[in-house]
Amino acid sequence: MAPSYGFQDFGNTQPPCITAGGTSWRCYSIASRRCEGPAASAAARLAVGSAALYRSDRDRHITAMAILKIARMGHPVLLQPAAPVDDPTSPEIRRLIADMIETLVDADGAGLAAPQVHVGKQVVIFHVPAARAEDEESQPLTVLINPRWERLTDETALGWEACLSVPGLGGQVPRYTHIRYFGITPEGTAVEREARGFHARVVQHEFDHLEGILYPMRMTDLRLLGFVDELRRVSLPEEAEEELKEAAHG
Repeated sequence: MAPSYGFQDFGNTQPPCITAGGTSWRCYSIASRRCEGPAASAAARLAVGSAALYRSDRDRHITAMAILKIARMGHPVLLQPAAPVDDPTSPEIRRLIADMIETLVDADGAGLAAPQVHVGKQVVIFHVPAARAEDEESQPLTVLINPRWERLTDETALGWEACLSVPGLGGQVPRYTHIRYFGITPEGTAVEREARGFHARVVQHEFDHLEGILYPMRMTDLRLLGFVDELRRVSLPEEAEEELKEAAHG
């Protein structure tokens, strides 16, 4: 079971400050609520609810976060390659990132790509909960602009995935088990990391959205695709059910 962080109520104290993509953000919660599921760790850092986002270094207002509508499978925006971002530090991109963070937390997901909120730009956000970090450290909320990746092994593994743009379904998808990925933060700083296991799976899933690819298109056996409720009721082993609960990538 994913941990529950209860209600975030900061009273007159300073709300928590998080680092996403090299930028420090401070979130002022207006409406506190319970945070559960795969995004709970991000929610705790973000003090979710209707919020205003501030740069902590200057403590000045950037934008009010909004929950965006998520595109579902069948919408053409999900099948088109996303365009590179010309200026990763622009106010428009910062506003988009703020809205994507709020949307991800509200949807209880592990990641989100800009095309999923009807914006054809190369922007992704994701995190890796401690419960799924395997032999690696958990990954805090990460924001990457114009990202790319490369495989470091030919080994692949099947794993359960779900998607906010393919609601209600889950399937087993082959992914490379060891990769390296690159990207630019909202501050314009280059990022390079290696990832294995679930971390690598999340990255590949999110980056696929920037190429117009949904996870069912990566499946090699569509008999392993089904409605989560049916899989849970009929054939899903207990350990796979727990995996699928936390596999709600963006």
